[in-house]
Amino acid sequence: MAKIISYCGLDCSVCPAYLAARKDDPELRTNTAAQWSKIYQADIKPEDVFCQGCHSDGERIFAHCRVCLMRQCGKSRKLENCARCADYACDKLKAFLDMVPESKANLENIRQKIK
Repeated sequence: MAKIISYCGLDCSVCPAYLAARKDDPELRTNTAAQWSKIYQADIKPEDVFCQGCHSDGERIFAHCRVCLMRQCGKSRKLENCARCADYACDKLKAFLDMVPESKANLENIRQKIK
């Protein structure tokens, strides 16, 4: 499967919430909910682990993604992702990219291709 790069640079195509929805996999939902609940110290239920991808306009977006400021900004600017933004990398994106180097690599790779 080709990469599906979200606004912030995450690869939706390898996200367990996206894969669980795509494959309709209850076991993946359950395991991911338990894992994410522990990692993020949150009460994530298996039914919460369902996402149609960051670029989806549907209701089935993982809870955090629905309130993500980078997603909201990218959608309002009608961008494919933050790599294509004239303000790249803004302060809110920089803080995220410092924590998630694979997202930074994805966005930097896109920026190299569009120059």
